[in-house]
Amino acid sequence: MSNTGLTIQGIKAIPVLAPLIRPITTAHASIPAAPLILIDVICDEGVVGRSYIFGYTPVSLRPLVEIITNLGETLHGKKVVPFKLKQEMDNTFRLLGRQGLLGMAMAGLDMAFWDALGKAANMPVARLLGGTEDPIPCYDSHGVFNAKTSVNELEQSLQLGFKAVKFKIGGDKLQADIEAVKAIREIIGTDILLMIDYNQSLDVPEAVRRIRHLSQYDLHWVEEPVPAEDFAGHAAIRSASEVAIQTGENWWFPEDAARAISAKASDFAMLDIMKIGGVTGWTQAAAIAHSASLPVSSHIFIEASTHVMAVTPGAHLLEYLDVASAILADPLEIEGGTLVPRGPGLGIKWNASAVEKYTV
Repeated sequence: MSNTGLTIQGIKAIPVLAPLIRPITTAHASIPAAPLILIDVICDEGVVGRSYIFGYTPVSLRPLVEIITNLGETLHGKKVVPFKLKQEMDNTFRLLGRQGLLGMAMAGLDMAFWDALGKAANMPVARLLGGTEDPIPCYDSHGVFNAKTSVNELEQSLQLGFKAVKFKIGGDKLQADIEAVKAIREIIGTDILLMIDYNQSLDVPEAVRRIRHLSQYDLHWVEEPVPAEDFAGHAAIRSASEVAIQTGENWWFPEDAARAISAKASDFAMLDIMKIGGVTGWTQAAAIAHSASLPVSSHIFIEASTHVMAVTPGAHLLEYLDVASAILADPLEIEGGTLVPRGPGLGIKWNASAVEKYTV
């Protein structure tokens, strides 16, 4: 690499449906395969920065590819300076606004920029940001509790050394929630942290009622009981609940984090590196959370999240929800309930044959 740094030559976006070892199930839907956009930022100097974003539904893949491809045309010839490029894109789309598919594309590019810088320096992004590659404590993120299959999955979680697990509930009546949480607690015992996620399925009075009944099972947090954008509702539930409230995975960019934290919407901050603005946005949002003394957890994107969690003050738990291993040449592996940041860059390398197989 020359003294002038990296220069963007081109950007490539590949849509894939990556099969999941454990389908994602929520109170609303089931996702059997992960709709991903794989991003390559190709530099003149021979370095390729890589990242991926999660589209939630296959419907999002075609427009995301078009947005990233069009952004690539505007970025051709620019230097890989993530903070400056974020400012330029923010200014370009000031009138349009960034939330949604555009924001996802911008964050994916930002992650790929950082990956390129790490590869050029031959070091992990965690170290590039001033951190170390220490193990990051994780929790195993499960879908909706199923009495037939979840017992074996929980036993596997404990064998892998997880000290915390999370399940999704809320698709049925309160009694079903009680039975599920009771069964989980009986399986994992009293020493394992237990979190539940309502995936925005309740209103405020019902959330308060259900949490009151579930508090006897020593819950570490209740996640997104009401719609994510309802900061006032989350704050009201916090005031009425004995259990800590978790939200944040749907905060868009650091500005949204600031608004939610100002509204006292959560006892924690769960940042999603795709929605918060990539590595650059994460570092800004994490500083805001730290100023409010909120512990920070991550949401999916385990490869990139290990690096930013390594430099996050008040880092709490990394969500272990693997959506990309099917298309990676060297997937991360859990050791003792932890993950270690791996480089160079974000440690992402595509499995070419798998990418070809699952491209849509």
